Amino acid sequence: MTLADFFARWRVRLGYILAVVLLLLASPTPQTIVLGGMIGLLGLVIRAYAAGFLHKQEILTTTGPYAYTRNPLYFGSSFLAIGAAIAMHSWIGGVLLLVYFALIYSFVMLREERELRVQHPLTFDAYAASVPLFFPRPSNRNSTHSSRGSFSWTQYKKNHEYEAVFGFLLFLVALAVIWRVRTT
Repeated sequence: MTLADFFARWRVRLGYILAVVLLLLASPTPQTIVLGGMIGLLGLVIRAYAAGFLHKQEILTTTGPYAYTRNPLYFGSSFLAIGAAIAMHSWIGGVLLLVYFALIYSFVMLREERELRVQHPLTFDAYAASVPLFFPRPSNRNSTHSSRGSFSWTQYKKNHEYEAVFGFLLFLVALAVIWRVRTT
């Protein structure tokens, strides 16, 4: 098992442990919770939009946000991580979260790229050559990938994207409870 395989397999479970540590380190205020929540909301919107296009293990998704970045779900997650870091109002917790995110998802993206090359040997390399790995390209006129596909609420639900919404809201509620307990 490679390091990329390990992180891909254990990232969610490790994330739960990290969330507990982050909550213990948190010193939230109502202002940081709201600001972090607003930034996280942007991440949730990006993730929701991407999930509505994604057909895992079925086709190489190259439409919608996948025409601008090969990893729009993780790009959206980066806004969730930044939002959570701000909401926590803890330098140590914020740095820990952002390092975790960068480390884990760098390995996960590499592993997924390897799998996609195997699953889609005739199309993935051309797609990867025209679409950036993480940071979206604002305009992608040079792309050679398919333009078929549209957003689908069915795909959104099939990809269980609502779990990210519940998870982030639960984290914000926990921060609000921590603030309330510490101020009474």
